[in-house]
Amino acid sequence: MSPIIDDKQYKAIMARIDELFFATDDNTPDDDPRLLELDLLSSWVEDYEKEHFPIEVPSLPSVINSRLAENNWSQKELAGILGITAPRLSAILSGKANPTFEQARRISTRLNIDPAIVLAVG
Repeated sequence: MSPIIDDKQYKAIMARIDELFFATDDNTPDDDPRLLELDLLSSWVEDYEKEHFPIEVPSLPSVINSRLAENNWSQKELAGILGITAPRLSAILSGKANPTFEQARRISTRLNIDPAIVLAVG
């Protein structure tokens, strides 16, 4: 649990982190008090953000749709790339079906999607 108790403290600490960040650089000795303070405050902010601003894992359909848009592929083209039928891909994209293990492996490797997202774990 973070020692930061509210948004007001969070904002003040973030402002201090900004100051410390620009007051230190790669040449700052590890035992410099500013760097030690920066590490401590950053740790507190990380804990606070995990509790108050969690980042959810994206859904498989949303990630696949992003890949479609990034590469300007049609669903039919993507189905060919993945070696599955267009109706099966459509069912996966609509959330009506989950990929088989083999399909999940191809989706992960060919589209460079984290296996945890493909397998909906995490």
